Formats: sequence, structure tokens, C-alpha cells
Amino acid sequence: MSAVFKLTYGLFVLSAKDGEKDNACIINTGMQVTDSPLQLSITVNKKNFTHDMIMKTGEFNLSVLSQEAPFEIFRQFGMQSGKDTDKFQGEIKRMDNGISYIEGPTNAALSVKVNKTVDVGSHTIFIGEVREEKVLSEVPSASYQYYFDHIKPKPETKKKGYVCKICGYVYEGDVLPEDFVCPLCKHGAIDFEPL
Repeated sequence: MSAVFKLTYGLFVLSAKDGEKDNACIINTGMQVTDSPLQLSITVNKKNFTHDMIMKTGEFNLSVLSQEAPFEIFRQFGMQSGKDTDKFQGEIKRMDNGISYIEGPTNAALSVKVNKTVDVGSHTIFIGEVREEKVLSEVPSASYQYYFDHIKPKPETKKKGYVCKICGYVYEGDVLPEDFVCPLCKHGAIDFEPL
């Protein structure tokens, strides 16, 4: 299975380099354009600093996140990149073009040389030739749906209350009065249990 196939179905870290500074963010807008030569396209918001770096250098890398990616990776890179933010930590892996890529929780990495840009208002479409690709693991790619279902922590419920075991009516409050009667099924407090 090729690195481009993994890219099509997942979220990935888009990285670019300007001088000594690397920058990156998470996007999911990659797709194959042609097979020979192997070209792909990505769409990047112009407010994203990584966009400016790609415009300046004409190169970028993509690290396709696998289903093993921890939530910390998403917090570290986020969906936007800033001018003064260094998001890479520890040992940095680089492809032949000198741009960083993420090795651990990824299943593929690609290096792309831009040969065409298309201005589409708030975004730019970058179309480029894949110069280097690596398949790093066979773990499936993490889609947005997988991210929301399995990676992003569920919010903790702050509700306090009691639920009727008979009909499911929820009484919100710290203490259920002893003489409380369920407004739906008319059962008493004895038939309620804490949430």
C-alpha cells in the first residue's frame, strides 16, 4: 500500500521549512492528482503560517497520522501554525529535502516539490510532484471520524442528579428530596438512583 493511498484517507502533519525554522500543522486536504508523474494536491488556509513558508520555498512534507497517534500529537501541532511557534520537540527526522517529518505515530511520509499554485480566495491549492515517499507502518490512517471517536478525550460530565429507574426521568440537583415524586411515572424518590 503506497504512502499516497494512506494520505488520501487520513489526517496529516503538514510541515515546511524556511531557513533554520521548521513549522507545521494538521490538515486533511491531500489527494492524488496524477499517477505519472506522481502528483498530489493540498489546500491550505492563507492565515496559516505554514502556507507562507510553502509559498516562499515551494516545498513541503506530509506525515500521515496513524490510528496509534495520541491526543498529545493533535495538541502539539494543532490545526493552525503560528510564526513564533516551534512545534517540533526532541530528535527531528528529515527527508532528503531537509524538511522535518513525524516518525512515531505515523504510517507514511511524503516529500513534495510544488509546481503549481491556485488561489481560491481564503485558501491556496498547492499541486506538486512527490519526490520521496516512505511507508512507515501498516497501521491504518486516522480519519477525522476516528479522531473524534477514539483519540479526542470525551468531555467530563459535570451534571449532578438522580435518574428514575422506572422511566428515565432525570432530576438535576445535589440532593433528591425524600418526598419527591417523578412527574412522568409518579414513582417516589425510592425509585431514583444517582447519575
